[in-house]
Amino acid sequence: MSVFSGERRAARAAVREARSGAGPTLDGAEPGPHPGAAATFGLFGEVLTTGLLMALVALPVVTLPIALAAGIRHLRRFVSAEDSRAAFFWVDVRAGLIRSLGVGVPVALIAAALAVDIVLANTGELPGGQVIAVVGWGGLLVLAVALLIAAGEWEPERGWRAAIRAVPRIASSDVVGALYLAATAVFVGVVTWMLVPLVIAGLGCAALAVVAVPARRVPERRIR
Repeated sequence: MSVFSGERRAARAAVREARSGAGPTLDGAEPGPHPGAAATFGLFGEVLTTGLLMALVALPVVTLPIALAAGIRHLRRFVSAEDSRAAFFWVDVRAGLIRSLGVGVPVALIAAALAVDIVLANTGELPGGQVIAVVGWGGLLVLAVALLIAAGEWEPERGWRAAIRAVPRIASSDVVGALYLAATAVFVGVVTWMLVPLVIAGLGCAALAVVAVPARRVPERRIR
């Protein structure tokens, strides 16, 4: 009896491995749409690793857009059980670094201006300071969501202009998804405020959220 039980357990394990993309293909065991995501612990480790790579690239701040874009593309390859070596992350960074400055510099300047408005509003010396603070925080949140969507759409062949143009269409077609990304941006801000090194995990989670939100809308769609 124990022999049969052992064989059944081995067969179930083989099916799980086949569906996750980690094992050989078996008859009757079709891989899921995102096989790399089936390896829960492996996905967690990859998110942290990707967050570390992204944090290194984003150190100058103005390089945050390409850090996000490269990290998102890396996690898409991982959950699709494609070749997800770190070397491809750096290939994406090199391909889009220079042109991403045209996005990173304006984003950094706008974020800095909004942050200054919030600080001044909190001093109580400005009339309507509470309204200014709310507008400032709202502007930062909209900016963060737009940056996440654009980074998710970026591809080396299409460039940033096409990615930015796609932001209004994507946000309006999936309002709930945009709210998920807004919650993700708040999460990254809160964990970074609590402890700065947690920005590594926060960035990795942000990249994973951008990968997961479109997949939740259309389960059968293959993640790019």
